Amino acid sequence: MSVADNIDFIRTKISKAAVSARRDAEEIELVAVSKVQSAARIDEALAAGHRIFGENRVQEAADHWTDCRAQYPDLKLHLIGPLQTNKVKDAVALFDVIETVDRPKLVQALAKEMEKQGKNLPCFLQVNIGAEEQKAGCAIEELPALLEEAKKAGLDVQGLMCIPPFDESPVPYFSLLRKLGNRHQLNSLSMGMSGDFEQAIKLGATHVRIGTAFFGSRQV
Repeated sequence: MSVADNIDFIRTKISKAAVSARRDAEEIELVAVSKVQSAARIDEALAAGHRIFGENRVQEAADHWTDCRAQYPDLKLHLIGPLQTNKVKDAVALFDVIETVDRPKLVQALAKEMEKQGKNLPCFLQVNIGAEEQKAGCAIEELPALLEEAKKAGLDVQGLMCIPPFDESPVPYFSLLRKLGNRHQLNSLSMGMSGDFEQAIKLGATHVRIGTAFFGSRQV
């Protein structure tokens, strides 16, 4: 199928999942994960009217999107991969949303750079929901302190983000992130990918990050 067909298919699934959960599908943002996608596939998505994209790496995002900003002023870019402090300046300049704030040092670097650039980007705190050593994200028990630090630094923290263990059912982890969001009065939840976004929506996701189902198999 074409990218446009994929988008229609995904949006239909989002709508059905939202209806099942007695939610408004309009409150769910479809973030197209464009990492390692060709310019042609990205152009197909843009031509189909899609404007919200997620990238894992700052440099790759710059390669994909720097020249598109003037042509597509309504473009909205989410950083959904780990952010190193030495890339904060470029990330703040390029992205519209930072989803992967996970440690105090990054909080302070982002706050300082946003002040320099005169920006106040929406942020999500990434939680290592499955306590996996190889994954980024703050530990669940460290979330209250990280949130407090982010608020004191002036970051616009709008929600939480997670990536559940890939070899387990995501449902308990989505449920846990929803509980954490409710506990800390954070209404936005970025959770759910190509294989499980319908479950995520039923459990409260406001942002779903979809790559393979959106673009087709990754092109390298």
